[in-house]
Amino acid sequence: MLVVNELKDVKGLKVYVRVDFNVPQKDGVIRDNNRIKAALPTIEELTKKGAKVILMSHLGKIKWKEPDMAKIEAMKKANDMAPVAKALQELLPDTPVHFVNATRGEELRKAVDSLKDGEILLCQNTRYEKGEEKNDPALAKEWADLADAFVMDAFGSAHRAHASTVGVPTFMKEEGKPVALGYLMVNEVKNLTRCVEVKDEDRPYIAILGGFKVSDKIKVIDTLLSKCDKILIGGAMAYTFAKAQGQKIGSSPCEDDQLDYARKCLEDAKGRILLPVDSVITDNFEEGSQRHIKTVDTVSGIPDGYEGMDIGPKTQALYASEIAKAKMVFWNGPMGVFEQKEFQEGTKAVCAAAAKLKGKAFTVIGGGDSASAVKQFGYRDAFSHVSTGGGASLEMIENDGHLPGVDILK
Repeated sequence: MLVVNELKDVKGLKVYVRVDFNVPQKDGVIRDNNRIKAALPTIEELTKKGAKVILMSHLGKIKWKEPDMAKIEAMKKANDMAPVAKALQELLPDTPVHFVNATRGEELRKAVDSLKDGEILLCQNTRYEKGEEKNDPALAKEWADLADAFVMDAFGSAHRAHASTVGVPTFMKEEGKPVALGYLMVNEVKNLTRCVEVKDEDRPYIAILGGFKVSDKIKVIDTLLSKCDKILIGGAMAYTFAKAQGQKIGSSPCEDDQLDYARKCLEDAKGRILLPVDSVITDNFEEGSQRHIKTVDTVSGIPDGYEGMDIGPKTQALYASEIAKAKMVFWNGPMGVFEQKEFQEGTKAVCAAAAKLKGKAFTVIGGGDSASAVKQFGYRDAFSHVSTGGGASLEMIENDGHLPGVDILK
């Protein structure tokens, strides 16, 4: 696969760059610009060489099945890319950044044609087009015809076979136009491939999985069981495993239709899956309301009317001792409801344990809430790699290193 710096003679060429500018915003204000910053090395590589850079990204969700067109228009308004263009211009004060409020047609083509060498055009949200998520060939062909080369730098969207991620490079390859990976993609693929193609020097290899549903992570659990030495389970999904073992879980969330899978998984793991031995529980989920919080032994059971919200201190110590032995760690999913201060300690303890491995082991955060947690608690720089794509990183693990938005560039 070509890398962006290997594209030759880009001066004056129109280069379509698929970025991931799916950033949190409210009332036109960007609350976190890290994803924009992550794309800057690729963008600047091209603009400094005189390329005309066309940026495309999705932002939020547009539910096209919604029958009320007024609601669809409201979704569009809430996910307008114009504030993102303003944020990008602030990060690149010496490079002209233009915005076009169009996703196809004459207005878009004119905006592209008016670009000067070294300038940037950010297009409107790709999901304004119903055909984006369906990988509509007519839409993909129209976008492909805009440019002379394609660069994929949106790892957070690489697991989706959409028009902007797969359709465009498919047509461009057929037409003999060059396609390449951006720097962010190169970094993501290199680091996550290491978690897939495990070498002896990276053992013991510990995976830490949290989050809400077992059903969301069946494939990743199965894949990691074939690669890891231990898997540490936390978060709400732990209670499905606990119930599968016959433990009382009170009002804790549980997927009853996954109990058979959980039993088989534990059986196949032969002791390589560790579950919480104690939990912090409450009788009221609502923050700020009257509630009781206590720690219980999960083996003896969670009382009726209470639900588990975090791993307890004994589990924190158990997991920390396992993490301390690791040469490689992959972590996806918090250990508890870390958004509430009373239930942060489990996730903090895992952060701290993995942070102690800095310089001694290869540690990867698989995006999503785990990435938010390590940033919130000040541990981000202690990890070898923090992925920008939760769903994409999980699918890359599940599929032995394959993603639609990567494979199409090979």
